[in-house]
Amino acid sequence: MTFFGVHAGPQMCTMDELRQVWRASEDLGFDWVSIWDHFYANPRAFDESCFEAVASQAALAATTSRVRVGSLVYSAGYRHPAVLANAAVTIDHISNGRLELGVGAGWHKPEYEGYGIPFETPGVRLRRLAESIEIIRALWTTDVVDYDGEFYTLRGARCVPKPVQPSARIWVGGTQPKALALASRLGDAWNVAAVSPKEFEQKYEIVRQNAPDPDRLATGVNLVYVGVGENGLEAELRKRLYDPTQSQLTDNMLVADDMSRVADRVKEYVDAGVQWIILNIRAPFDLDPLRRFAEEVIPLFRS
Repeated sequence: MTFFGVHAGPQMCTMDELRQVWRASEDLGFDWVSIWDHFYANPRAFDESCFEAVASQAALAATTSRVRVGSLVYSAGYRHPAVLANAAVTIDHISNGRLELGVGAGWHKPEYEGYGIPFETPGVRLRRLAESIEIIRALWTTDVVDYDGEFYTLRGARCVPKPVQPSARIWVGGTQPKALALASRLGDAWNVAAVSPKEFEQKYEIVRQNAPDPDRLATGVNLVYVGVGENGLEAELRKRLYDPTQSQLTDNMLVADDMSRVADRVKEYVDAGVQWIILNIRAPFDLDPLRRFAEEVIPLFRS
């Protein structure tokens, strides 16, 4: 079955505007709404507003009643796993068991530098991420946790209460071979952003080959989704809100100019193995493209 979600970056907007997007996404029939984990608005908009992720995800949980409440993704580099595990459990209780916890190695160097947090090498960040996932899962499933790792040491650690869900799902983000191996080994789900269907299929095969139970692993892809005016100006402006140097973001966008073409593109991802199609939107929010997607695309995959 194919599921659909909305990923709304909590930046360059007000909290009221975010809540409007969250409610609209649920009312339109989407299955998922998620936030990201940044302290600075991206890209290069460091003087713009950017809401903190844990508080935002808690607000998302309290504002909605049906959608899965996601994070894509928390950075292991500036989130202590024991503290994050407790915060995530609280969000699972606020949402009555709708938590989807995404974690990643972290990548946005200016945030680390600005906050005085060491920005480690990719290999070190991945090892830290692995320990974080192990600790979070242990605290969710074990009464008392002792842990000795390269980065973290826990002694008699407790996390009470446990999640509402018997097994809250941990999503791992990443595209590089070591990140794919980590996702398949430790994650319940794997998420990737801005890849083509062919690229997804190739990376998914690597993940499946290394997963203890490939059929259990959920999959998701984040796709930039934009509205378009008569001359395409709106789409071009929204492209620039991301990063014009990151061609993979703009090359794999969904543009709401021809919904049959959007549906065909979504089918390519589904055929490649994607279970969760997540539409990545940014302020200034335009709800009309979401409405069109919900009315013209989602029903094609629900029949």
